[in-house]
Amino acid sequence: MIIDRRFFIGGTLALGAAACIPPDQAPAARLAAQLRLIEAQGNGTLGVELFDTATGLSVGINRDRRFGHASSFKLSLAALLLERDAAGAIDGDKRVMWDEADMLQHAPFTRDRMAKGATLRELARATQVTSDNPAANILLRELGGPAALTAFWRSIGDEISRVDRTEPEMNNVPTSEFRDTTTPAAMARTVAKIIYGDVLPEAARAELKGWMIATETGLRRVRAGLPEGWVAGDKTGTSGLIGSDYNYIDIGFAEGPKGQPPITFACYFRARQSEDEMLASGEMTLARVGALIKEFAEPERGLPLVGKLY
Repeated sequence: MIIDRRFFIGGTLALGAAACIPPDQAPAARLAAQLRLIEAQGNGTLGVELFDTATGLSVGINRDRRFGHASSFKLSLAALLLERDAAGAIDGDKRVMWDEADMLQHAPFTRDRMAKGATLRELARATQVTSDNPAANILLRELGGPAALTAFWRSIGDEISRVDRTEPEMNNVPTSEFRDTTTPAAMARTVAKIIYGDVLPEAARAELKGWMIATETGLRRVRAGLPEGWVAGDKTGTSGLIGSDYNYIDIGFAEGPKGQPPITFACYFRARQSEDEMLASGEMTLARVGALIKEFAEPERGLPLVGKLY
């Protein structure tokens, strides 16, 4: 994978600054300090939670601050369909149709399949892998609307995450907004429960993990910072208005090649920008977080991580 040269320059600066961190600090303290440096370098607000699925230990910053989901909610939406299908509450092979009134921007799957429709499972895959907006709305409608997805989160112990609107209105989440938000701490644990817990049966977990690995939008975010040999999958989100906050989001899992416990992550970067487009600097900020995951998974011998760090 080719990463922009500016990533390495920025990463070198961050590591140089991190060298000033007292060496006798525990790894969690050092990681949190490095996250603060990444936040400062990105010139925005960074919310991160890295969660060890084996021990329950975590590290992060702004971990209880609310951020909008943007398209990252689609991972949980796909999981909800798989969970209901596995439980026999809905038939994932049910075919549904839609029309022009359902269409929105970014419809690579639903535009092509309008004439013959698709199964709910196909819509779930398109929602996760291609982030197709009409697919997400159609699937959400079939499953009971935003309230049903919020109820799914509550059923697995997530008392924080919520969805209140559909695409595209749900992307309008200023800093004071409570609707359509989550926190890094809540979402990192929700991802862990979905991918490694008992929310889904083994076959459904494997299917969803495969969809996450096939999601190419994440290759320039957290996954870009992971070392060679790691296996990872994610769901990204991006939202914003020109002259306002732009949100770069990445949630997912990372598995090292040496048998380390899987790590789940939830990263939200809110940057103020004047350009009405995604900036490489926003994605690079999340890639720098990805570069810290190996250090989190392999803390220095004799210096255990703490359970929480703000």
